[in-house]
Formats: sequence, C-alpha cells, structure tokens
Amino acid sequence: MKIGVLTGGGDCPGLNAVIRGVVRKGVGVYGHSFVGFRDGWRGPLENDTVPLDVAAVRGILPRGGTILGSSRTNPYAAADGPARVRETLERTGVDALIAIGGEDTLGAAARLHAEGIPVVGVPKTIDNDLSATDYTFGFDTAVNIATEAIDRLHTTAESHHRVLIVEVMGRHAGWIALHSGMAAGANVILIPERPFDIDKVCAFVEQRFATRYAPIIVVAEGATPIAGTTVVKEGELDAFGHQRLQGIGTLLETEIRGRTGRETRATVLGHVQRGGTPTAFDRWLATRFGLHAVDAVHDGDFGTMVALHGTRVERVPLAEATGELKLVPEQLYAEAEVFFG
Repeated sequence: MKIGVLTGGGDCPGLNAVIRGVVRKGVGVYGHSFVGFRDGWRGPLENDTVPLDVAAVRGILPRGGTILGSSRTNPYAAADGPARVRETLERTGVDALIAIGGEDTLGAAARLHAEGIPVVGVPKTIDNDLSATDYTFGFDTAVNIATEAIDRLHTTAESHHRVLIVEVMGRHAGWIALHSGMAAGANVILIPERPFDIDKVCAFVEQRFATRYAPIIVVAEGATPIAGTTVVKEGELDAFGHQRLQGIGTLLETEIRGRTGRETRATVLGHVQRGGTPTAFDRWLATRFGLHAVDAVHDGDFGTMVALHGTRVERVPLAEATGELKLVPEQLYAEAEVFFG
C-alpha cells in the first residue's frame, strides 16, 4: 500500500515520534510506502507532498514540532474540499491516510471517512480533551513545562510578596491547569468547567498572605467568571470557527489588584507549553500510537482512531472519539480544592 500521513492543528511534542513509528513499522514490517502531506489538510487539498521514507525519519524522535508542518486548514471550509482531497489521493496513488491531530483534525477525518475516504486517526492534543482515550501525547510535556514554570514563579512571588497568576492553555478543558497546578502547589486553580467567583479567589489570596506566603493562581485560558463571558479578541475565528482566547490572566490581575490592593502580576505561558522536546512518556505513547495506527491501516480498519486504555492501545470509532470533549470531572476538581488558600 501507499499511505499518506498528515499532522493537523496546533503542533505539540511527540508528532515526529508518531511519524517515525508509522514509517519504521510500515516499511520494515509490512513493506508499505509513504508520502507526507504538508501542513495538515492543506497538503491533500493542494497536492503538496514530501517523500517519507526511513531515511526521512531518522533522528526525529526527540524533536518537537512536526517535520510535515501543520495548519488549522479545514477541508470542509474550502470550495469542493472533500472532492479535492479525493482527487489528490487518486492522483498520487495513495490508498489510505493517517491523520494525526486533535478534535478538529480528527472531526474532519471522521466526515471524510463517512464519504468513503479510508482514514485512520491518531489523537494529538496537549489539552487531553479527547474522550475516547485516557491520554493524548503532548499533554505530559505541556504539564511538565507548566509545572517547572510555576515552581520558578513561587520563588519570585515569595521574594516580592506578590500575587502571581499563571495562564496556561485549555480552551474548553482544564486538564493542564489541574495537573500542573496540583503538581506545583498552586493556591488556586481555575478551569473552564467551573466558572469562578472572583470574591472567593480574592479571599483565597488574603488567606494565603495571612500565612506569610505569597499566592500562586493557575488559570486555564478558557476559564470564565460567574455571570461573565470569556475574554476574546472580537471577531477573530479560526477555520473551524473557534474564537482565539486572550486575556483571562490579565483580567484576573486587574481584578485582584483592585479588590485586594496587593501587587499582582500575570504570566501567560502560551505556546511555550507545546514547544521543545517531548518527555519520555510522550515519546513512548506517540511511538506506540504510530505503530498501532499503521497496523489499523494494514488491516483495513478505517474510520478508527488508536486510543490508550490503561496500558493498552486499542481502536475506537473516529465518530466516537470526536463526539464529545473529555472534561475535568467534579470529583477531581474537588481534590484540588483541598489545597486552595
């Protein structure tokens, strides 16, 4: 078989490990050949390809980003998008696609499969919000980066007796905020699943200062105040219709300073969280996902996504994988609340 590979959506550590796993097993075990499509769904839309063989994937295991490039291109937002994808596959002789991405990339893959295009999905998102898998690769790296940053901010917060706010990624799900906040000893963790009461946040701030320590607040970018709205750049949407979030850390900085009189600073980690070399766990998970994805293609088990269940990698329907987001459950957030203040 000739198999196409693409990486879509936001980049994250571990993408190259998946590509390597796919190619090494696909070529070495099954004798398949591969072609890479550049920049996510833009590649098959515009027939933009790159050779993908064993030599091309040597040395990429520890590298962040993706050698194929990525974009937020939506094939269903382009004129005759699905037809152009099909035409490209036929023209290049590609028998099947492996799409590596998150909610949007795999949602497009599920729709294309429903239209008869053979696709297998690999879950990628630092947000860890795909419901059909226990973990996505990239998440562990993001949590470790955020945890290290919070550890460093503790010392400057204590030195200057400041409130320090750390804004991490998480549009709809607060997994990064929850894990990094608990790991680094944050005094308040704010997530999209639980609208926050700014008065309670300020009370936790004063409670922390009363112990002669300075507070650290970790907030996911999609967190919102009660009876408020998410702070966004008005009118800016990506190709999948998502608003680009901006400003919750700054909003908290202004509100806390105004209500408590305490010196307050906000730090936005932003894209730092998804850059750089992947952790050992993400390399391991991404490699296994790649191996099992090429197995699914070889078996002709299209319309599926590889998923981690416990320590097993299994196949689940793409439609199930993208049907709903995996959000932080109430009981897990309650565990974190023990340490607030």
